[in-house]
Amino acid sequence: MTSKETTTPTESGTTAGQATAPAAPAAPKGATPPTKASLAWARRRRTVARFWQRYRTHRAGLFGLAGLTLIALIALAAPLLVGADVQSVTEAPGEALEPPSAEFPLGTDQFGRSLLGLLIWGARISLLVGLLAAALSVAIGTLVGIIAGHYGGWFSTVVMRITDWFLVMPTLVLAIVLATVMSRSMWTVVLAIGVTSWPTTARLVRAQTIAVESRPYIERATALGGGHGHIMSRHVLPNVMPLVLAQTTLGISTAILTEATLAFLGLGDPTVVSWGGMLQDAREAGAVSSGHWWYLAPPGIAIALVALAFTLCGRAVESVLNPKLGVGR
Repeated sequence: MTSKETTTPTESGTTAGQATAPAAPAAPKGATPPTKASLAWARRRRTVARFWQRYRTHRAGLFGLAGLTLIALIALAAPLLVGADVQSVTEAPGEALEPPSAEFPLGTDQFGRSLLGLLIWGARISLLVGLLAAALSVAIGTLVGIIAGHYGGWFSTVVMRITDWFLVMPTLVLAIVLATVMSRSMWTVVLAIGVTSWPTTARLVRAQTIAVESRPYIERATALGGGHGHIMSRHVLPNVMPLVLAQTTLGISTAILTEATLAFLGLGDPTVVSWGGMLQDAREAGAVSSGHWWYLAPPGIAIALVALAFTLCGRAVESVLNPKLGVGR
């Protein structure tokens, strides 16, 4: 008669002769557990990495981003490249309306200033006004859209009717009116563009807010005692931010074009150099009728290239954040 083999349990709870699973690596001694903030930052870094991985598959978006990076670097380095004295009328280095040459690659303006230096210096104002005006417009539209979509009812109806009124009114006409009645400065142009171009963002954000608030977790947050401010800031706003980002990128090109138009009409800040102001100076100097093409072409081409670059970036961002749009690469 054979004796049965007996098994004795080990300290880890397994029996002798059984295969033991590899133990999980123990946390190093003295290591602090991850905090809520560190986990949030890690999640944001992963999100940014995924965004960039998808964005770089869009060739047009990469071309636009490269162009914007180059123009932004030139604008930031303008004091080092040309200096602030390039704006001086009394110390102009050349003769009036000289054609392009080795000394002045883009020619000179009516005062003898280098158009290349003015073009580089004007990039600072044009980009700054475009960024600030687009940010103000998107901020107003986001605030109005979230509030209207969250509260709904008669309040939303009234707000949307006001938005529709701004939407059907020509944006440029409203901006001209505001720029006319207010003092002529860069901040007036920013305000005039920002407060007249927000309705499109407001309608888009309102529609997205209604879609977000129909999800179950919003109902759970409300049942757990979440107030209006908590729901809008902690649940709705993060979900509409991708749309806001894409709208901001697309709005910058429109803001730059509007700023150039206002400056061309003589409603810009006369104390600063911008691309639109250069076009206005060329018109006053009679560059169109006299055939001084080098006075008109550089600022016009610069405005078109920057607007195109922002549009390419905006379409790529839209395609990454919402692949259903089917934006081409």
